[in-house]
Amino acid sequence: MNALLKNHLKLHFVVLLYGFTAILGKLITLSAPQMVWYRMLIAFIVLWAYLRYKKIPVAIGSASIIRLMGVGIVVAFHWITFFHAVKISNVSVTLGCMASTTLFASFLEPIIFRKRIQWLEVLIGLLIIAGLYMIFQFELTYWKGIITALISAFLAGLFTVLNKLFIDKYHPVTISFYEMGSGFISIGIFLLATGILPSGMVMPTTLDIIYILILGIACTAYAFVVAVDVMKVLSAYTVVLAINMEPVYGILLAFFIFGQSEFMSGGFYLGTLVILLAVFLHPLLIRMQSKQK
Repeated sequence: MNALLKNHLKLHFVVLLYGFTAILGKLITLSAPQMVWYRMLIAFIVLWAYLRYKKIPVAIGSASIIRLMGVGIVVAFHWITFFHAVKISNVSVTLGCMASTTLFASFLEPIIFRKRIQWLEVLIGLLIIAGLYMIFQFELTYWKGIITALISAFLAGLFTVLNKLFIDKYHPVTISFYEMGSGFISIGIFLLATGILPSGMVMPTTLDIIYILILGIACTAYAFVVAVDVMKVLSAYTVVLAINMEPVYGILLAFFIFGQSEFMSGGFYLGTLVILLAVFLHPLLIRMQSKQK
């Protein structure tokens, strides 16, 4: 097997793991904050071990650490709202709405980096809004889940854009290490403040422990490291296109695992298709535009 094909397969396996994250969120019986608290702790420990093994430097300026910790809090709340959306609606609704992350990122990036909004981004945004409107029209019974998933998508777009401030300065695994650590600490403070920690903590079942370990090790630490590693061979454009398949993989997995509870109306699938079409068109049109220039 040649290196190119091997890296393509590794990339799509990572995207499959990303899609499987929502499945685990449905299977784990713990509340979303507790689940994410365990997830970030496990990912933090595994990433620390990886950094030590690879001798990747973790020493960065204190100002950068504080900013990364701020981004880590955003990541934590993104995951909490994501898993809460899964629990109050279902995997399909959550992943369908999460595809709108591109919309939020396209508007947040010009604001944060003080750039002009491109007409192409506006066009893609309008397509995504049309898809979301279709989902709302046909799946009003899940409106709480839809709103929660959209908040999660906004937070995902926000931390993706914020990470661009650091990606050229520090190793991606170092960035993720600090973000996982700060997310774990911030959720811990939240659990203490609300009285959940330690007396109100629900003890995970044996299955919960297995699922949380898969979530923290395979779907977080391993998936992130491999996603970074394949970019040594594959272009960022190829990686972005593949990651856009996450909702597709997740919705298919959910249908096979949970069956009838994940079966949605035709309007939902049409709306999701419109969103995915917009998401796939975005990098294609940008590439065509840059070639013309």
